Amino acid sequence: MSQFWPVLITLGVALVLVAALYVLSAITATARTSSELVPFAGGVPPTHHAFSRFHVRWYPVTMVFLAFDMEMIFMYPWTLVVSRVGPSAVIEMFLFLGILLAGVVYAWREGALRWT
Repeated sequence: MSQFWPVLITLGVALVLVAALYVLSAITATARTSSELVPFAGGVPPTHHAFSRFHVRWYPVTMVFLAFDMEMIFMYPWTLVVSRVGPSAVIEMFLFLGILLAGVVYAWREGALRWT
């Protein structure tokens, strides 16, 4: 049991600090007005409900964004191991980029990149 004392003390200190911050927040908080309770949209008053649906034209744009996002997620670790793995890592990355490029070309052909 003595080996767990440092963990329990750290947990206790963390809980006390969190509770102290909540109490401090409750003490120093000011009353909110009704204008502060609406979602913030860059200073523009909201015109739609927060749970309103998006138009279907935004879903292909989201897919293109996810394609580029996945590219970056896989390219950062790849840069760390490419020197150790060698030419096969380069070939695999170009195949991956080719698949992503095919998806972007498909989205472009379908008009997902058209903004009007």
